[in-house]
Amino acid sequence: MKIHEYQAKNLLKQYVIPVQEGSVVEIPASAVHVAEEIGKPVVVKAQIHTGGRGKGGGIKFADTPEEAMDKVKEIIGMNLVTHQTGPAGKLVRKVLIAESLDIDKELYMGMVVDRENNCITAIASEEGGVEIETIAGESPEKILKVAIDPRVGIQPFQARKIAFGLNLPETLIRVGTDCIINLYRFFTEKDVTLAEINPWVITKDGRLLAADAKINFDDNALAKHPDIEALRDFQEEEPAEVEASKHRLSYVKLDGHVGCMVNGAGLAMATMDIIKLHGALPANFLDVGGAASSERVERAFRILLSDQNVKAVLINIFGGIVRCDRVAKGVIEAAKRLDIQVPIVIRLAGTNYKLAGDLLNQSELKFTVASDLKDAAQKVVAAIK
Repeated sequence: MKIHEYQAKNLLKQYVIPVQEGSVVEIPASAVHVAEEIGKPVVVKAQIHTGGRGKGGGIKFADTPEEAMDKVKEIIGMNLVTHQTGPAGKLVRKVLIAESLDIDKELYMGMVVDRENNCITAIASEEGGVEIETIAGESPEKILKVAIDPRVGIQPFQARKIAFGLNLPETLIRVGTDCIINLYRFFTEKDVTLAEINPWVITKDGRLLAADAKINFDDNALAKHPDIEALRDFQEEEPAEVEASKHRLSYVKLDGHVGCMVNGAGLAMATMDIIKLHGALPANFLDVGGAASSERVERAFRILLSDQNVKAVLINIFGGIVRCDRVAKGVIEAAKRLDIQVPIVIRLAGTNYKLAGDLLNQSELKFTVASDLKDAAQKVVAAIK
């Protein structure tokens, strides 16, 4: 789960990590009061779940409260297009008005779940203000990584190593070390998967502040953190993904034309790969889980077909927990209740797969039954071409 910058900063403040002060507004008239409270030039920042806002025109500066209101009018309601949103862009519904900082230096500080090393890894760089992927590609020697043993947590010497590695001024070493330790504490206590402070700035008056923050949480842990779950902004999420989550379906929208309905995340990934291998692109990732009942299949169909880009559907089910004939009956019943206008290719393997094939072939519906995964991919790609 992603959250907005202003929400991330509020959480960091709770863990004694100094941030750029500001308030969020949703109507331009509120900007004057917020800017007056700040009492200095401000920056107006669009609040959407994406990066690259500045280049898209979503970050503007204002010297007076009246000018701040004008900038808010320009940003709220705009369709902000960045390299991460794609050409469709995102509608801006709210902005953060924060103090404009006189910056001396920009740094990068982040933590991520490191699955390769089974730990949390802290990542830092003196090259702040740009994406860490860019730094890694252009200047990998400028990235400092510190693996943190989950059995003991972050140690003071590790935090000091990062602080010195960032060449923090002597007066900020203690502050920086405390912030790094507190960021780790926040990361572990709130089940964070990614935390980035970028830029982490040193101001000319000697302050160390989080000028921007990006935080993602583990969806599977939200039940433990109702305060975090309450921060979810459904307007920022893909409607089909929100609908899928209500029915406990794992769905991620993509840009292709082949709708995928699969049971099991690993099989779903393999299905997406083989579709691309044969010359097409998947329109989604969709894992219906082990219980592929007719109701569950129907819900999955509705979500798949809500995407206007879907030109064909590939159903790939392995009958282990659930028998293939039951899946076939579920598909037939769901297809009868829905007005499906796109080709459907089905590959079933496992328990009772032959019986399932007979049921599909004998139905009045026009299913294409595939013998194996390669055959399924070839047939679905041919169907959309």
